[in-house]
Amino acid sequence: MNNATGLPEIAARQKSEYAKWQWRALFGVTFCYLFYYTGRQTFGFAIPGIQADLGFTKQNLGWISASMLWGYAVGQSINGNLGDKYGGRRMMVLGAILSFAANWTVSFADSFAMMLIVWCANGYFQSMGFAPGSRLLSNWWGHERRGFVYGIYVGFSGFSSVIAFALPILILGPLGLSWHSIFRIPVFLMLVGALVLWFFVCEKPEERGLGNLKESETQGGTEVEGEGTSSRERYLTVLKSWRLYATGVSIGCQNAARYALIVWVPVHMLGPQWKSMPGAISPIWVTLALPIGMALGAISNSWVSDIVFKSRRYLAIISYMCVACALAIAMMYTPHGSLGGVILMFLCGFFVFGPASSFWALCPDLFGRKYSGTATGLLNCMSYAFAGLGEPLIGRTMDLTGQTGVIFPIVAGLCIASALFAYLIKK
Repeated sequence: MNNATGLPEIAARQKSEYAKWQWRALFGVTFCYLFYYTGRQTFGFAIPGIQADLGFTKQNLGWISASMLWGYAVGQSINGNLGDKYGGRRMMVLGAILSFAANWTVSFADSFAMMLIVWCANGYFQSMGFAPGSRLLSNWWGHERRGFVYGIYVGFSGFSSVIAFALPILILGPLGLSWHSIFRIPVFLMLVGALVLWFFVCEKPEERGLGNLKESETQGGTEVEGEGTSSRERYLTVLKSWRLYATGVSIGCQNAARYALIVWVPVHMLGPQWKSMPGAISPIWVTLALPIGMALGAISNSWVSDIVFKSRRYLAIISYMCVACALAIAMMYTPHGSLGGVILMFLCGFFVFGPASSFWALCPDLFGRKYSGTATGLLNCMSYAFAGLGEPLIGRTMDLTGQTGVIFPIVAGLCIASALFAYLIKK
């Protein structure tokens, strides 16, 4: 009788323990990644200072920005798989430490070649964050709550953009420091996030003796749990799926639109035009509206994906991308420094970045928990390869036209292309 009454109590305690570590995984990974963007999304704010001190053209700076994105893309194709092999916790902490060092090195760069090489290396180190963190989350959370989990994870990465935008404004404005400090001060937060992850989070339920409570995950009726596959087998399994490529082009266009805004909106908004507008709103508010919109958009899209479209993620992606296209076109006709510009910039960020949470939830949906790190890494590789292609082209166009507003028709075209390819996913 004692055993009969004891078993339910033991099961209840195990479920409570599982839930505790499950939520710790979500909050720990999210907190760590909250500060990751301080190591890579501050570059746009340093552009005017770098141009003044080192004499680089916008095309030069576009190549430097692209080098980081391509380093990130290559790293994703490698580090997603390493996250499956060695664990997300270890990879995220190591990436934060190496990215911290790379940012400090860039702050001392005095030549195009040095800045290009080190910023490219920083992209690789930054790639040790998202896909391994995604793998860690998939260890604890199953399909039913995946839209919610990725909404939180990706949504807070949007708030990471807010921090990455706000700190350079503080550094260049009230503190009156040089562009070098943009690469030195904010990245200390990355180390704080890494410490919290290391001491607060457990890699997977089995390490706490809770493997028997882990949600099952199947793909096409075949169990895909366990760790008994090689790196080669993981790559081959993911690469043979045509949906990977349809999704890759779709997210590539979406991410190219996102980075067109992230890198060049500070240049556009902090340029000389806004000063000539009577009653112009401070470009600080216009600039911050973008990442705030991005953060809230990612959170909302996960809800739309799970609740409105019943986990049919491609519909959530298409709807947001179509609205983003219309908003980018509207930005072309909005007076610089106007209240309408602030509102449209917020909405543009909201709808451009929003589908990211649905894209990343697709990886474990399509390939299961076992391959989620590899799939996320390969998809992110495609995503940043596309984004990197756009940077020098946008910079060159600005040099030739003398107009920074060319980013908006480019963003509109990329958004509609993303929507068209998302239709092919239908998963």
